[in-house]
Amino acid sequence: MRALVFDGTARVEEVPMPRRAEGEALVRVLSTGICNTDIEITRGYMAYSGILGHEFVGLVEECSNAHFEGKRVVGEINCACGQCRYCQLEMPHHCLDRAVLGIQGRPGAFAEFITLPEENLHLVPSSIRDDVAVFAEPTAAAFRILEQVTINRDDRVVVLGDGKLGQLVAQVLFLQTKNLVCVGKHPWKLAFLNALHIATATENDPVEHGADIVVDATGSHSGLPRALELVRPEGTVVLKTTVARPTALELNGPVINEVRIIGSRCGPFRPALEALALGNVEVRPMVSETYPLAEGVYALERATAPDVMKVILHV
Repeated sequence: MRALVFDGTARVEEVPMPRRAEGEALVRVLSTGICNTDIEITRGYMAYSGILGHEFVGLVEECSNAHFEGKRVVGEINCACGQCRYCQLEMPHHCLDRAVLGIQGRPGAFAEFITLPEENLHLVPSSIRDDVAVFAEPTAAAFRILEQVTINRDDRVVVLGDGKLGQLVAQVLFLQTKNLVCVGKHPWKLAFLNALHIATATENDPVEHGADIVVDATGSHSGLPRALELVRPEGTVVLKTTVARPTALELNGPVINEVRIIGSRCGPFRPALEALALGNVEVRPMVSETYPLAEGVYALERATAPDVMKVILHV
């Protein structure tokens, strides 16, 4: 099969078909989205080499569960052992022996076929198009915040970052409180949120300090210090940023102000799919460009361009 492989350089090449293990499904990939994490991997994040990609929608070709055969699915990216102490505590995302699709120890979705445990799969409603379904995984990551933090209708929320994840986080949290502003660098990206009646500000605009909750989705080292400036004492900062190189941080401020800092990663697929199906989260305007898998290297390059938001590979 063809796949987009990274081992210090990226290239599309022929690789062996994956073999599904017991309890796994073989999935033919239909479409897959390029994420900032994929780009950071090419810069050294997680020291991963292999087939990239973790946001996908596909058709189940083979599995032991007839319920899934021939159906469109999306999939959770963490493959857990089911035996370690974190799995026993129902924390499979933190499994000590986990593999992560296209990120750690498991070939990813920039390929014609992938395998995933059947328990990771979720059926895609017929009302959701392929180019919308590829957003299920990052939308689930946005919903993870609501599992970690209680957000009331009167809470003031600041989302830092107007990129792909920042857009999704802003839309998901806007379902909980209208007292929200998304701060970004790009007026053309912020315009997507303005069309949804979500307040925005640019980096140079004054933003009121003392927010109850600040989410860092900047993908930049500058995001966390800025979040700590904006959050109130005993408020909460949620970290969604992952970057390749280490970050230095001055800790006196968050200690003195007793700020909660919460890391936030993968999240629940069911509310994400429901929101995409109902249109409560709108993603189609975010798709800037699409390419066939054969042009995957160029697509990766385009995904880093300042005039591009989401790039999708059609497989």
